[in-house]
Amino acid sequence: MTNDALERLERAIEAVSSVVDPEIPAVSIADLGMVRTVRLAADGAVEVDLTPTYSGCPATDLIKQQVEAALAAAGLSGSRVNLVLSPAWTTDWITEEGRAALRRCGIAPPPRRGEAETPVACPHCGSEDTEELAPFGSTPCKALWRCRSCREPFHRFKCL
Repeated sequence: MTNDALERLERAIEAVSSVVDPEIPAVSIADLGMVRTVRLAADGAVEVDLTPTYSGCPATDLIKQQVEAALAAAGLSGSRVNLVLSPAWTTDWITEEGRAALRRCGIAPPPRRGEAETPVACPHCGSEDTEELAPFGSTPCKALWRCRSCREPFHRFKCL
C-alpha cells in the first residue's frame, strides 16, 4: 500500500470512528461494534461496512448519512457505505471503551456471551441490588431497570 493510500485509509478510520450513535451520543459507532471494515476498494474509493445494532433500527439511515458526511468532511469524496446484516450485530462487538462509556452515561452494558450471568450492577452507584422494571426501554435493544439502593432508574443493553 502506498503512503498516500495508507494516509487516506487512516483518515477514513479516524472520520468513521468520530461518528457517535444518535441514540447514545456518549458512544461512537466504532465502540458499539457497528463498524465492520474500513478499506480502500480497487478503484481507490473508501468503503465502509456497517452493521446496525438490529436490522429494524430506525437510526440506521441517519448513521449511514453521518458516516458519509464524516468521510466527505475528511476530504474522502466518493466513499461508499454498505449496510451488512449478516452476521447480525452482537453485543460482544462492543469494545471495552464502549462498555465504559455506556456505564458513564448510565447504561448497564450486557455480559459477553459465554460469561456467567452476574447480577446487573447499577451504573450510577455500582450496587447489584437491582431489578428489571420492563423488558423494553427507550429503544428495543435496551431494558428498563432500577437500583434498589440509590433508587435511580437505568437502561441495560440486552444481550444480543
